[in-house]
Order: sequence, then structure tokens, then C-alpha cells
Amino acid sequence: MENEEPPSVAALGLAETATLPVSKATEQEINPWDVQAAVDEQGNVLEFDYEAISKKWATKLIDDELLERFERVTGHKPHRWLRRRLFFSHRDLDLILDHYERGEDFLLYTGRGPSSDSMHIGHTIPFEFTKWIQDVFDVPLVIMLTDDEKFLFKEKLKQPEVYQFARDNAKDIIAIGFDPKKTFIFIDSEFFTSGYNRHFNLNSTEFEKLVTNNQVRGAFGFHGSTNIGSNAFAAKQCVAAFASSYPFIWGIDHTTYFRDKKLAATPCIIPCAIDQDPYFRLVRENCSRMDDPSPKPGLIHSKFLTALQGAGGKMSASNPNSAIYMSDTAKVIKNKINKHAFSGGQETLELHKELGGNPDIDVAYQYLTYFDDDDEKLAKFAEDYRKGEMLTGDMKKECINLMTAYVTRFQGARAKVTDEILDEYKKPRKLGWKGNQNPTKPKLTQAPAEASTTDSPPDSVPLGEDGKPLTKNQQKKLEKLKQIEAKKKEKEAAKKQ
Repeated sequence: MENEEPPSVAALGLAETATLPVSKATEQEINPWDVQAAVDEQGNVLEFDYEAISKKWATKLIDDELLERFERVTGHKPHRWLRRRLFFSHRDLDLILDHYERGEDFLLYTGRGPSSDSMHIGHTIPFEFTKWIQDVFDVPLVIMLTDDEKFLFKEKLKQPEVYQFARDNAKDIIAIGFDPKKTFIFIDSEFFTSGYNRHFNLNSTEFEKLVTNNQVRGAFGFHGSTNIGSNAFAAKQCVAAFASSYPFIWGIDHTTYFRDKKLAATPCIIPCAIDQDPYFRLVRENCSRMDDPSPKPGLIHSKFLTALQGAGGKMSASNPNSAIYMSDTAKVIKNKINKHAFSGGQETLELHKELGGNPDIDVAYQYLTYFDDDDEKLAKFAEDYRKGEMLTGDMKKECINLMTAYVTRFQGARAKVTDEILDEYKKPRKLGWKGNQNPTKPKLTQAPAEASTTDSPPDSVPLGEDGKPLTKNQQKKLEKLKQIEAKKKEKEAAKKQ
């Protein structure tokens, strides 16, 4: 009824001082600069829900069918991180496989935002995977170190400091083992003032004109007090996925004003953590609107390697005990895992032997799943742990041995990376690669019609034999010729019958 007063607290049978419980629940937050796990009503941090992320962002989960095709097309068994779904989601990886089957070029691209002088093991995962992808497909690779991004988004960082981080991280990346003949690494603050960036800048300016403030705010959560450099930076990271931003890689003149139309039509595949996806949704939504349309970049998304403290945590440079750094000594690694690695075991030895442990939440076991290639051994560890036959100390010992060996190998390679070697990788130059030497399908004279439409318009307009986009009239004529040809084939088939 109108104007009826709500019942009093006393009328509800509650004490005057009673208050309803306040929920502490929050949803997971994932974007390129802030990753927070969900929290339940009791304030407990939850594991990341990757299927929910995939559904929300309209990505495709990697399935057995795709991996079977990957092995059939490339002749390589899928990487353990694909088999174990640690790289769990993708955009248009199937279309990249189409290009590989036809023996067509594509660009491999990834990057790093340098925020400390040493990478941790979580940072190495996208680069280890990217190196494997490069070896499998034999394609050119661009690695972008965004010192300008970190300067813009980290209030306490100064430009010289973050530039030095970029140089140190670039050496870390080189130590992974990338082939210098087909890898170009650049630091933004250097490349953007080098004279080789004309086409990159032209792409960036054109892309900035296509994207509104509202789009950028929606993608990244920017607000009125966000500095204007943050808005502008988004376009730079976006056009880094365009092959036409690096004409010199293909031996094309970088000093000419006009960008290469055929190069613009070269696709790209990007291995990255799922939190970087918002950048490339912007690319996919707008790349077909460029004067020289580019295909939507494909992506392969990784999960986050959990912090030592367990579920819902992400390794952070601000907390050195949350991660194993590639500069850590064997003693430090042992100490971090023994003291800080969250255990899936029981509180006492007796209970563990009776009830068993949970490898799914045990950090030491999770690290083994990332860095040990032996599927059978890992399955045995998990089984014995659940039975209580393998103890937490045993699991941590296995992890310590594996991580110490991994970091020690890395440090040996890193010690050999000199400033001169770094300069070679950073030199803008023509790269050399072979690609697929045994294509099983003929090359197309126009863009494929089956391009993904889940998150943006079609990849590009059809291309003529000269690599230039066809006009609408030319497209209509092409379609009419196809129809005439189809009818001829039908008549010929009818005569043979």
C-alpha cells in the first residue's frame, strides 16, 4: 500500500543493534594492468574462472579437434601447454592453420611491458611458447618492449629507469633462444625515434582516428583522471600487430610514404596471457576499416601461472616472494618454494597419509605441470599425492629440482647476451625465414570468406592478383564470373552422365 512505513527492526524479531551481514564477494577483474581474482562472501580468494573469461570475451576454447588438426597440418605434437590447456583459448588459430596449409606468410608477434630488471618464471612462459611456435611454423617474429606504456601507467617509474628495465628484459628474452635471423626486437622509445618507424606511425595515426575515447574506456576501464598518454598508447600496441608496420622485415623500402597494400593483408598470430586480449579486440573491431585493410590478428591465450601463495594470485614484481625470478640463486629458489609455496597436503603427516592431498591446488605440482614434459610421470605424482603416498615435502623437492635446473640453464644463456648481441636483434633489417615448404593447398588470390565474425566485421575485402583490394563493382563482377563458371561445370557434369 502507498505511504506504508517499513516494518521496524523490533517488528522483525531482531535486536535493535543487529545488522545484516555485509557480503565480501567481488567478481574477478582482468585487464592489461590489473588482474584480481574473485572473492567469495567469506572473503576467500577464488581460482580464476577461465571458462567464464572465454565466454564473456567470446573467445574459443582450445579443444581436441583443433589440436589434432594442428598436429596433422604442422607435423608437430602440440606443446605440453596446449595439451594441458595451460594455453586454453584462441581467436582464429584455425584460420592461421589455413594460411600455413597454403604456404602463405604470416607474422608472429608478442611483447613485454618491462616493470623490473629481471623477469620471473611466469614472464618466460609466453616467450618459451612463442619460440616453439616460431620453430614449428618458421615465420618472422616481432617482440615489442613497451617502456613507454610502463612509464605512463606506473606513477613511480621514471623514463631512464624503465628504459633500462626494457634493455635488461630484452636480454632475458634473447636468452630464451630466439633465432636472430628471423626475430626483430624493439624498445618503443628507441624504435619510435629511429627513422624506421614511418609506416608504424602512419598506421598508428590512422588507427587513432578510427577509435573513439568511449571504445578505449570501455576496453580498458579508463576514466576522466586517466592521463591522455594512456589513451594514445592503445593504438601503438594495436598496430604493432600489422605486418605493414615493419616493411623492412620483408625487404620493402621503409622510407617511402605509401604503405604496402599486399603486406597490409598479411595476417598475424599473437601468443599472450589472457589479460592482453582487450588490446587485440580493438584491433579486430577496426582493422578492416583501415585504408589498406588488415586481417584480424589471431591469438592464443595462456592462463596465469599462479603466485607461490596459491589460487587466485598472480606473480607480481611488487612482492618478490610471490614469484621465482630468473635471477634467483638455487638457495633462494629452494627457500621460496619450501616457505611460500601453497600446499595441497593435509595439516599433519598422519592426516595426509590417511586422506591424501589435492594436487589441483598444490603450487609445487602446478609448477611441475608447466615445466615437466613427462605426462606419465605427472599423472603418477598426482595419483600418489591423492593417495597420501607422496608427501608435500616430496612434491616440493621435485619442484625445487626442476625449477633450479630451469633457472640455472637460463642464467647460463643470459650471461652470454652482450650489448652487441642485443643491438643485433634490435637492428631494423630484412629477416629470413622459409615458412611451409610443402603446402597442401593452393594459395588464394583473394581473402578467405570464412573469416571469423564473432567479435568484429569481416577480416578484409577480397584482393586482386596484384594484392590490391577490389572495388565493389569488381567484387560483383568476380561473383558473377564465379556463378557462370559454376553453371558451366554443372552442364559439363550433366553431359558426362
